[in-house]
Amino acid sequence: MQNPEIEAVFFDIDGTLLSFKTHEVSPSTEEALAQLQAKGIKIILSTGRSINSIDHVRYLDFDGYITFNGGYCVSKEGHILFKKSIDSKDIESLLKHANEKPLSFSFMSEKEVTIHDVTPEIAGMYAHLNLPVPPLVDMDNVNTDEILQTNIFLGPDEEEQFMQEVMPNSIASRWTPLFADVNPKGQSKKVGIDIFCEHYGIDITKTMAFGDGGNDITMLQHVGIGVAMGNANPEVKEIADYITDDVDSDGIWNALKHFNVL
Repeated sequence: MQNPEIEAVFFDIDGTLLSFKTHEVSPSTEEALAQLQAKGIKIILSTGRSINSIDHVRYLDFDGYITFNGGYCVSKEGHILFKKSIDSKDIESLLKHANEKPLSFSFMSEKEVTIHDVTPEIAGMYAHLNLPVPPLVDMDNVNTDEILQTNIFLGPDEEEQFMQEVMPNSIASRWTPLFADVNPKGQSKKVGIDIFCEHYGIDITKTMAFGDGGNDITMLQHVGIGVAMGNANPEVKEIADYITDDVDSDGIWNALKHFNVL
């Protein structure tokens, strides 16, 4: 296939860069990223994780970081290019709801991640991601203006009603049945991509992205070439331009070779 003159590639972390089995980046992916940068192609992280939960992949020397599903974009030099918090009314509503009914959730701000009501399933999820369980939320001292993202631990069947009743100014996306990422309405990885395309002067048609979860859909639909990992959720594969091998079978390397980017 002809080289599409790609100038920037965006990468999700969990299930895309990082294997859920090894919790590591494969040698072929490390080599692929190094070769992209050697060719002058920008490599940009695009994750639902907090800016404080990506230290284990920073060694890859990314040219930028889209975190909180586009809600907090940081340049390689550490300059904040974009920051958007959840509507404080939605956070206040969430706190009221959690005081009245059992609910597990996390709060993510620029400085920290905290969690309310840790169940065995939630502890197992953090182990699956190779992350420590965050400290507990101090329910009486939440800065409701500074929450960039919250994870709501409820099933897909409960999500729509919860969002309408409790957090109507926000939007939910998910890559696991266990919880939904909740961000400001209109926020997504697509927004982060536009921020970095403008920052680096790159046309969207010369971009490529890799992802595997529901929060990657807007990103894969927006870039020039959207690649779903072989281990991606079915709805992600449906909208992708190309489906590569899974994260443990050199999926990133193989797709970059397929499109003659490397």
